[in-house]
Amino acid sequence: MKTRKTYSAEFRAKLALAEIASEAQVHPNLLTQWKRQLLESLPGVFSDKRVQENKEQEALTDQLYQQIGQFKVELDWLKKSPDVSVEQLRQRVEREHPCLSIGRQCELLGLSRSGFYYAPKGENELNLLLMRLIDLQYTARPFLGYRKMVLHLREQGHPVNKKRVARLMHRMGLAAMVPGPNTSRPSPQNPVYPYLLRGVAIERINQVWSCDITYIPMPKGFVYLFAVIDWHSRFILSWELSSTLDTAFCLEGLERAFEYGRPEIFNTDQGSQFTSLEFTRRVLASGAALSMDGRGRALDNIFVERFWRTVKYEDIYLKGYTTPKEVWSGLSDYFPYYNSQRPHQSLDYKTPALVYGGG
Repeated sequence: MKTRKTYSAEFRAKLALAEIASEAQVHPNLLTQWKRQLLESLPGVFSDKRVQENKEQEALTDQLYQQIGQFKVELDWLKKSPDVSVEQLRQRVEREHPCLSIGRQCELLGLSRSGFYYAPKGENELNLLLMRLIDLQYTARPFLGYRKMVLHLREQGHPVNKKRVARLMHRMGLAAMVPGPNTSRPSPQNPVYPYLLRGVAIERINQVWSCDITYIPMPKGFVYLFAVIDWHSRFILSWELSSTLDTAFCLEGLERAFEYGRPEIFNTDQGSQFTSLEFTRRVLASGAALSMDGRGRALDNIFVERFWRTVKYEDIYLKGYTTPKEVWSGLSDYFPYYNSQRPHQSLDYKTPALVYGGG
């Protein structure tokens, strides 16, 4: 039996290289040199250096994705920031935002950090006293304009001029309940909607809601109170406090009111907070028709005016709150009482909560 011929590994390698070199028309020695270089470089494919390069590439990719995510967060946040006043820009800054620092938010809004931290100078003690006297008199006689308010303050022993009283009343958000030449005006760039409630009978809940802002005096300052009321039941749907007369806290109160549903008609006055695009768009987006009082006619919003008189005489003036925290705490007790325990003669001595709930 013929023995099968065997060849060594070295011989087979040389023969294979010679055949490949012949086919490629490359000298066998050059092909051998290429093979040696290949074998020397192969371990580098699995070396730590290559692994490190891969890790660096992955880290760079993660960083780029993180930046893209950050830009998306900033873009979404900016979409909530239309053209507004400096004070409203300050209100937009979220101190506890999980992704955007205060400095970055200021940069995105075009607001300097010093502008954000600026604390406007408050009124002096005499002006605070005058504002308290104005509020007392206005609550009792809301038809008085600044001219007659000047006479009232002079009778109280305060020699004030018209400009001072007009400025203080403007800061308090007050205007006489009858038409006059100096009533408050909306921002000129904001639309004003017609009054829809003239001659309308109020017969059911959620037929008409209304909102307004009032001034609450304190010994060392003041705050503003915003509230939304259902006309038929007198039920207070929501309320908010703020140290500044801006739109932000009104929007917060509006959102809380919409948790109850939506009205057929939403009525406001022509104040700049309520004619702002942010406020009007939110009301219209709910599906409600928007109604605005005639200029200088606070009687068009009489239910809210009566409520302000009630809450001031029954709570604010009696308690004499000294800090915003006390005001918040006190009203947090009063509003549940007003809604659920205080009977109304106009409601056949039922409570607003009972009527609003269908009782």
